[in-house]
Amino acid sequence: MNELNVKKTVIVNAGTETVWEALTKPEWTKKYMLGIEVISDWKIGSPILWKGRSKGEEKIVMKGSIEKIEAGKLLQYTSFNTIANCFDIPSNYVKATFELTPKFGKTVLSMTQGDYSHVTDGEKRFSTADGAWNQTLNALKLLVEKEKIKTRTERTIFNDL
Repeated sequence: MNELNVKKTVIVNAGTETVWEALTKPEWTKKYMLGIEVISDWKIGSPILWKGRSKGEEKIVMKGSIEKIEAGKLLQYTSFNTIANCFDIPSNYVKATFELTPKFGKTVLSMTQGDYSHVTDGEKRFSTADGAWNQTLNALKLLVEKEKIKTRTERTIFNDL
């Protein structure tokens, strides 16, 4: 069977430090992931959890563990959708990798998630994830760039006083 991997790249008009914060800080993820907060201590082997609302109640909607991490450069983790209709077994986890590359004052954010070919309902989950990552990465980009403009504007106003 062919591998099913979501692959996306977005160029964010902000430095890697800011994009890294957007990926790892719950106050950021809550804004661009439809209210979902990421929780981790960001150490290799540590759990990573996504807390949000499902069917009217707050719960852990995804879980996994950190596999690789280089602050500001690389984040790799496994994840399992706890609200999907499948068993919590190793073959139903997928791996996500985010690479941040600085380029001319911007950040190239590349991500890969998969392989969905070995998970329960893999093609359906791949298709859902593919669309969700389009929306999520575009929302991250818009939020980070909006915050950058807001911060720059506040600095300019303050400096003009």
